[in-house]
Amino acid sequence: MHLLMISRVSIEDYFKQRDSAPLLDVRAPMEFSKGHIPGAHNLPLFSDEERAIIGTLYKQEGRETAILTGFDFVGNKWRKFIETAVELAPDKRVFVHCWRGGMRSGAMAWALDFYGFEVSVLEGGYKAFRHWILDAFEQDYKLWLLGGMTGSHKTEILHEIGLCGRQIIDLEGLAHHQGSAFGSMNKWTQPTQEQFENELGNILRGMHLQEAIWVEDESRTIGKVAIPNVFWKQMQTKSLIEIHIGREERLNFLTQEYGSLNKDFLIEKTEQIRKRLGFDRAALAIQAIKEDNMREFVSIVLDYYDKAYQGCISRRHPDTIHALQFEYATPRESAQIVMKFVRYITY
Repeated sequence: MHLLMISRVSIEDYFKQRDSAPLLDVRAPMEFSKGHIPGAHNLPLFSDEERAIIGTLYKQEGRETAILTGFDFVGNKWRKFIETAVELAPDKRVFVHCWRGGMRSGAMAWALDFYGFEVSVLEGGYKAFRHWILDAFEQDYKLWLLGGMTGSHKTEILHEIGLCGRQIIDLEGLAHHQGSAFGSMNKWTQPTQEQFENELGNILRGMHLQEAIWVEDESRTIGKVAIPNVFWKQMQTKSLIEIHIGREERLNFLTQEYGSLNKDFLIEKTEQIRKRLGFDRAALAIQAIKEDNMREFVSIVLDYYDKAYQGCISRRHPDTIHALQFEYATPRESAQIVMKFVRYITY
């Protein structure tokens, strides 16, 4: 007789041992693409179409009819499920979850267990994970914000602060966007809002609450995704190191960064901010792009972004802003200057 070796683990316990085995998300592809636990592998029990049919049957004809139809859909898939699971977990140890840790994860767990897997089902499934993630934004964090006008090398300096052993969160990296109208850099696709929250909350859950966390000062939205409101409001109350780097250095940096981008992409994005930039200045910027005069294009756009930044910074409480002016050299040297400055103003 085969004895079931299926266990159940809480979300908190899963994250303590997540590196010990792969996580299989058996929800439909559409559910997974909207949002999933970072690092999970999608092994859908049903296709999107099958899930929709079963959901309708459940509501109209009841649980038993839906279950029987589910068996019809899954009948010839079990071999592929098991082969895929073996590829992902050669040692036959996996975590499994669905939406609420119910029938779909239970069915997959039963089949894998029967084949010889050691299976742990996540209690509450993805729904419990989402609650766990959203709760993370409610915590009070020791944040230090790194601010400055566009082109101030903030992201590079932030990463160097991380390499120096400090806790950092790269919000633009998580958003796959640099924040400006040109922030996709014609190469990045942004995550869904839900997945952005999942990634950010997952990082916050791994932070040491007694230690400082460095983040870039950001607008509420980064491209098409938004920083969770409760966390963003907390950011607005924390100390901000406003780095002042000369316009020429910023202009050189952005000219180099934007210079290799596709001209059609730059023109399209400039058109999108034509009203805010001003019709005449937008026309001059587009002309500069067509003439391959990238420095002039960047100079025109930079005037707009500098004004926008000043508007944002003016809404912060003055006591939270600590201005730091220096001549930029390298990300490492700049990071050391910033950290030395923080030690100076806090002791």
